[in-house]
Amino acid sequence: MNIALIAHDAKKEELVNFVIAYSGVFGRHTVFATGATGAMIVEEAKLKVSRLKPGPLGGDQQIGALVAQNEIDAVIFLRDPLAALAHEPDVTALLRLCDVQCVPVASNIATAELLVKSLERGDFAWREVIHKYKVYKRSGTEG
Repeated sequence: MNIALIAHDAKKEELVNFVIAYSGVFGRHTVFATGATGAMIVEEAKLKVSRLKPGPLGGDQQIGALVAQNEIDAVIFLRDPLAALAHEPDVTALLRLCDVQCVPVASNIATAELLVKSLERGDFAWREVIHKYKVYKRSGTEG
């Protein structure tokens, strides 16, 4: 499974601690992360991470592109609901793409834990079904 990790500045340490707590789960999957969040996870959690640009500099859009291509299976995006962000349109676009592609998104630590527990149990077989259906539908062979 491919998991994207993103955190606003006020939530980065919380996400890193979460990843450390569930490093056994994250270590069995491919992890993508935006800029500083990815650097902190590599440094503190000692996990391999495919690092993208910082969120405000296009990282959110890079994750969005991976979601649009159905290459991300889950997103954990710890957002600061009290901060006004200049790149809010990028965040909104990413969340919309996750809805379009049926990619689960956790936006706080409680939903992140539910998502990771689901990953741990192997409850993501439905992602393969959705992926196969979208490929089938695009091929024009639907009846």
